[in-house]
Amino acid sequence: MNLSIKNVPEELARQLRERARRHHRSLQGELMAILEEAVWGDRRRLSPGEVHQRVRELGLRTGAEAVEMVREDRDGR
Repeated sequence: MNLSIKNVPEELARQLRERARRHHRSLQGELMAILEEAVWGDRRRLSPGEVHQRVRELGLRTGAEAVEMVREDRDGR
């Protein structure tokens, strides 16, 4: 989907371009990041440790556990 904003004041456009430069993004990428933050707010990225903790809390299997499950299934035949 494409969105368009008309009549953006020049100073605002300049500030957005500068912000994009500071974040090493294109203007399009920076605008997307701003929209994502506005929509998803504090749903921040989790650290690897936080992801592992969430996996455990949800009772999900890790890659190593999945490999072990396959081995057990294979050896049980």
